[in-house]
Amino acid sequence: MGIYKYIRNSWQSETPEIKALWKDRLISWRREPSTLRLEHPTRLDRARALGYRAKDGVIIVRQRVNRGTHRREDWSGGRHSSNMQIRMNLQFNYQSIAERRVNDVYHNCEVLGSYFVAKDGKHAWYEVILVDRSHPQVLADERLAGVAKQRARAYRGLTSANRKTRGLRHKGKGTEHARGKRF
Repeated sequence: MGIYKYIRNSWQSETPEIKALWKDRLISWRREPSTLRLEHPTRLDRARALGYRAKDGVIIVRQRVNRGTHRREDWSGGRHSSNMQIRMNLQFNYQSIAERRVNDVYHNCEVLGSYFVAKDGKHAWYEVILVDRSHPQVLADERLAGVAKQRARAYRGLTSANRKTRGLRHKGKGTEHARGKRF
């Protein structure tokens, strides 16, 4: 087995030592801001699978998203129509919401991808891989230069989380639209 397979297997194991480690991590993550830039990815195997490279111009950001029903902010006074309900049914999953929020904070970067890190009863954490659009090392890399040329990937449904939200599966065998039509 290669090293990334060992890393992946360690994420799947549930020994008491690992549970205690995660409990301590989540306690500290709850105190951190909701958007936090990191020096190294927490899950190196997933980050490398999504295209992460340890070079300048590639950024890792951990984003916290509230779990549960998506709710509108409370209105300030006055009467409201019966159609104005607090509960919203959004078509976005937590991962795509995290990607969009990170993209709002880092305007000069594009979202390469994201992956799940942890969750508790109140929050879910995702790490988002960003690519700086104007960095020379990114523009010199063929794999990252194509992503850097695209604009608003997280908002146009071009990341893997947004493809799942739109009802599209990954390219390959059995790629179908949500209505059952092939494209």
